[in-house]
Amino acid sequence: MEADAPLFSRRRALTVLTVGVGAGLLAACSGESPISAPQAEEPVAPTVTYEPAADSEDVLPTAPVGVKVENGSFQRVSLTNANGKVVAGKFNSDRTAFTITEPLGYESTYTWAGSVVGKDGKAQSVQGKFSTVAPQKQVNGQFQLADGQVVGVAAPIILQFDAAIDDKYRATVEKALQVTTTPPVEGSWAWLPDEAGGSRVHWRSREYFPAGTKVSVKAPLYGVSFGDGAYGAADSTLDFEIGRRQVVKAEASSHRIQVLDGSGAVIMDFPCSYGEGDLDRNVTRSGIHVVTEKYEDFWMTNPAAGYSNVHERFAVRISNNGEFIHCNPNSINSQGNTNVTNGCINLNLENSQQYFNSAMYGDPVEVTGTRIELSYADGDIWDWAVDWNEWKSMSALSSQDSPSNLPASAPATRRMRPRCRAPRRPPRRRVPSRAVRTLCTESDAGVVWHRARRPLRHFRVLKSG
Repeated sequence: MEADAPLFSRRRALTVLTVGVGAGLLAACSGESPISAPQAEEPVAPTVTYEPAADSEDVLPTAPVGVKVENGSFQRVSLTNANGKVVAGKFNSDRTAFTITEPLGYESTYTWAGSVVGKDGKAQSVQGKFSTVAPQKQVNGQFQLADGQVVGVAAPIILQFDAAIDDKYRATVEKALQVTTTPPVEGSWAWLPDEAGGSRVHWRSREYFPAGTKVSVKAPLYGVSFGDGAYGAADSTLDFEIGRRQVVKAEASSHRIQVLDGSGAVIMDFPCSYGEGDLDRNVTRSGIHVVTEKYEDFWMTNPAAGYSNVHERFAVRISNNGEFIHCNPNSINSQGNTNVTNGCINLNLENSQQYFNSAMYGDPVEVTGTRIELSYADGDIWDWAVDWNEWKSMSALSSQDSPSNLPASAPATRRMRPRCRAPRRPPRRRVPSRAVRTLCTESDAGVVWHRARRPLRHFRVLKSG
């Protein structure tokens, strides 16, 4: 028999009711409002930002150029030059930024066009203009070496400009220059006295390059300010390689010349004759010379000595002051015992040809034992005549003062350059090595070479139009 469920008493029921009503009243007095659904945010219109700012003037052609949008994305966008040519550019992944990927041109107006769509679904136009700087002059730079050239261990890197660069702008130019070597080699740029055509900067390694070194040079000078309204005309690059190590030892008092290979072994040892030394102009300069040109046949003129168009064989130029290593039959009897030349190093025919065949641009020729040192007055390449710390001080980025004895402009030769006439056309075998036909004359320092200007290398001008 199931038990009956206990009955609620009237008193207990009233108690429960009273508690429930009290709880409801407490909740009503607590001040809390019921939770409501969030209201939707109003759509924000897209904001477009231009770099450079709209209507900017004198913008560098290499400056960052682009356009960005907030609260939206690009539907399309383009930048065109005054001729309507579209400049290359790219979007980022979410199409909120567009960046120009090629340098612009000088003295040109560029126009933005396109549209963006905001988060509200509404389209907004992209529009605006800016203009680039108008140079008063564009400066070109030319390397003395060619791409792919193999050179000797003492070869400097020479960048010759076609305009003078004021001292206060040289640091800006030098900062743009980059030299990379494999393996790493310590080196420095140095500004040498200006040539007639313009300023020049040389890069020299601290010690001779290791054989086989690969060298890469970048000169991104397009858009770089050279001062006084002048800007770089083009970027240029150079890649070359260091060949075998060969060093010439030339001790004047020995009346001999030795050629050493990479191991230091003597591979040639020839009797020779150096500068007579009776006059300063006839002294072979002591110091590290650099081979720069060679000719199987060469016609020499020396007004001071009273001869012109004298045919010499196997001439290797080691300085722009007129010093060569070459064959000279007239000094055969003095070779090996007496110094009788006007400053050149004379060999016989067989020995001069053997050395000629081995010589390479950039080979060092170490001359010792004479009373006058190689210096800035001796021509275009005297880089190794300068002590390393002094060389580094000639960098525009150095905190040290550069040598005070250097002139602002390089002399053509020591003291004077005589005028000369072109020689008669050579009757046979005129074979210059990596250079154009040359005429040389002698001045205070001996034979002085004269040559036509090399054709300029053509560099790609990076601009859109």
